Amino acid sequence: MATEVQPDHIEQQPVEEAAEPTRKDRIRAAFKEQRGHVAARTRDWLATGDLDHVDVIQLATQQKQKKHDEKIAQQQRAVAHAHARFAIARARSEQEASSVNPSALARTAGEVAEAEARLEALKAQPVLPPTDREISKARHGKKAGRAALLAGGGVASLPALGTAIEQAASGQPLLLAALGTAAGYGWYLVSRPFDAGQPVPAPNTEMQLAEPVDLVKQEQPGMREFNAPPPPALTVEELDQALRNIGEVRGEEQIQILAVPQRDKDGNTTVVFDLPPRTTVAELKKKLPKLAGALGRDVSMVDVQKAGTEVRTSLWMTDRDPFEDARPSPLLKKPSQLDAWRDGVPVAWNKRGITIRLAITNKSYVIAGMTRSGKGVGASNLVVGAAFDPRINLRIVAGKNNGEWDPYAKTGVASTYFKPSPERLLALLNALLADKDRRELDLGKLGKSKMVAPVIEQVGGMEMLVIDEVATYTRPGKPLRDEILEALIELSAVAAGAGIILVLITQYPEADVIPQALSMNCGAKWAMRVENATQSNAILGAGQASAGRDASKFDPPRPGFGWLVDPFAGVTDLARSFDLDEDERGEITMLLQKAAKIREGAGRLAGQWEDPIERHLLNATGLSSAAGGPKRDGVPGRNVLHHTPEQRMQMDALRGCLKAMDDLQRDVAQLREMAELIGGGMTEIRLSQLLRDAGAGGTVKVDIPGLGRRNGYQKADIADALSLLEGN
Repeated sequence: MATEVQPDHIEQQPVEEAAEPTRKDRIRAAFKEQRGHVAARTRDWLATGDLDHVDVIQLATQQKQKKHDEKIAQQQRAVAHAHARFAIARARSEQEASSVNPSALARTAGEVAEAEARLEALKAQPVLPPTDREISKARHGKKAGRAALLAGGGVASLPALGTAIEQAASGQPLLLAALGTAAGYGWYLVSRPFDAGQPVPAPNTEMQLAEPVDLVKQEQPGMREFNAPPPPALTVEELDQALRNIGEVRGEEQIQILAVPQRDKDGNTTVVFDLPPRTTVAELKKKLPKLAGALGRDVSMVDVQKAGTEVRTSLWMTDRDPFEDARPSPLLKKPSQLDAWRDGVPVAWNKRGITIRLAITNKSYVIAGMTRSGKGVGASNLVVGAAFDPRINLRIVAGKNNGEWDPYAKTGVASTYFKPSPERLLALLNALLADKDRRELDLGKLGKSKMVAPVIEQVGGMEMLVIDEVATYTRPGKPLRDEILEALIELSAVAAGAGIILVLITQYPEADVIPQALSMNCGAKWAMRVENATQSNAILGAGQASAGRDASKFDPPRPGFGWLVDPFAGVTDLARSFDLDEDERGEITMLLQKAAKIREGAGRLAGQWEDPIERHLLNATGLSSAAGGPKRDGVPGRNVLHHTPEQRMQMDALRGCLKAMDDLQRDVAQLREMAELIGGGMTEIRLSQLLRDAGAGGTVKVDIPGLGRRNGYQKADIADALSLLEGN
């Protein structure tokens, strides 16, 4: 049996040896062909064949944006250095033995202003789409970078990887295992058959370093996994058709796409294109509602801006109404001191979700809209924000007798606060006009033609006069209307440069309430929901409704939503004010308490500093409205801020007695029981002395239920003494 099996074994051996060289030859031939594909693909990659023209445009755009950001960062550092030099120079000048030349200090201040102006100019400068030269430079730069990578061995290692795989397949299984799955998959990607212009992955050694991927997906019950990228939000054909539908592109005219539409991570889309020479971006803006409709969106979901030339357009659009949900004020999250001149105060957000910050500088404001339009919330964002800059003196004149503006008085933030009084408003306006003259003299001594940031504190801070429901004083037939309007017009025309600005709030946006001579001098305007285009133009200016900015067209209307126009800040946009609630959540009081602590630390709470405006009002009327008057409720009275400590203790005792009688539910009380209810160590003897000194007199015989006639006080006598002390 053995002699029969052995020959069969010997006959099979030559067959295996004859087949082995054939398999090796096939392996070598396959890898030789794959190396050829790798070489072809590498040459195409070095020539940036995998990047189409759009990719290069985007690359050039990113490079321009990066350079612009670097310039801004560099200028911000220059501003910081200028501020530091000025601070050091000012500190030295305040020393008695200082030898700092005043002109040198003024020159340093000028350098600060110049650096800040350059920074603002840089921030306002738009980043235009790249030119053909910049696009070509971006492609050449990409080629150079890839050539450097190849010279460093990044891509050159790929053919060597092929040789290693070939060697492993021909008898080195341990080496093949060491290469790993990621390297094998990378070799597969770059060694496939290649045709020039074919969109395939570029050679990249990062594939070898990729993390292992778990290809086993955990399916959710009743759900299917779908990981394809979202489709483009807008195609070039759809954009072209929309522009033709509204008549901006006609016949054989074409638009030129400079940056193709791509959806970002927030679901928004931006496309840059050139309109036909016949029309302009300004004309397209007038048709924005029609364009939004042609694109299947609301006007609040589409934005058009000029991107350089008169025909170069930046179109932004989103899939969801950006104003649908209310947003809280950023100050609620971070209630810290603000530089309202340089950085502005956060008041609203625009279509793109960007916070709008209005700078408190040399301009006045008009905020208007019909009842329940949210103008009060919009104004509160502005005024509360201003409270966080202790250099701003707030003067608030209410148009109603409710408590809407009381928190500003109760926290001591309002330097002046009173409720409807035409006589007192006229006196306040005259005081501000007189202060304007004083400020101009101070600016002249400092060598300045108008208020600039470095000298705000040296001239007494900024003055912000807030007049709510201005129609209460300026509608035809109102007392002192002509005199008040004349003073307002003069202040708006000449006082802003001296740091005195107006904030006018009204629900009657009509020409006889805010005449053109007054409106034209208010540089920032916020038009919320109104009844018709005429009222909208009364706020924003003649012809604005026909230009597409019509505050009567909001559908649906939302509280705090309107057209915000501030040319000084480069803002002409739909905006919705942040949500600030006082009645239910007490947010305004909470923020003002934070602002009061900041002002107290700076010595700028009402009563902490010598206020020339309130001094003028006290001399003219005999009553003070500092911090809302004696009761801090907007009712002027005797100057409570200048009461002696003894008078304050007397008023506290009188108020304590009135409260004790309220608790006892009767109009008479004995000293003993009132002292016990007041508490805090108050005794009968001490209370008796305080009441006598306050003018309430001594005890009298009073009828007390259940006790009969006793020595005590009547409520009317206590109230009269308190009223006398408070100046009512």
